Amino acid sequence: KCYRCCSGLLSLLGQFRVSCVSTAFSQVLAYRQDINELNLPKTCEINFPDDDDLLNFRLIISPDEGFYKGGKFVFSFKVGQGYPHDPPKVKCETMVYHPNIDLEGNVCLNILREDWKPVLTINSIIYGLQYLFLEPNPEDPLNKEAAEVLQTNRRLFEQNVHRSLRGGYVGATYFERCLK
Repeated sequence: KCYRCCSGLLSLLGQFRVSCVSTAFSQVLAYRQDINELNLPKTCEINFPDDDDLLNFRLIISPDEGFYKGGKFVFSFKVGQGYPHDPPKVKCETMVYHPNIDLEGNVCLNILREDWKPVLTINSIIYGLQYLFLEPNPEDPLNKEAAEVLQTNRRLFEQNVHRSLRGGYVGATYFERCLK
């Protein structure tokens, strides 16, 4: 009697293990397909610091128009086991004066949070990040001070961005030079 119970349990565990391997394999395939089908804008490049670790990479965005023209911004991507059902973790490694990026590098982009869907891709995120540099959104800020300045005094906002790109203080915060 115990043998039948155990063999049924072992059979169920075997199916679970196959299901987990199958799910992990399909997630890897989805990610690999995303990477192979990347259609990067001319202002972006990807760098894999460790050739053996394709789940962690850096995106460099160098805007060629807008407030951030001439800047060079580095983002780290960490793709977890839940991808494509969960979005990658994305951080801005370059300290930037931006309403949608706080001073710790957290990024406010709706598709990295509540609007993520498994049909979205790495490419979707890249274009979303690039768009944040073309059209900062003061309506959904992480850096409330920068958002307020953008809404109330666009000229001062532009001066603050340029000061931060050249390397210098905006208020009490020092920004490293990030011009390319």
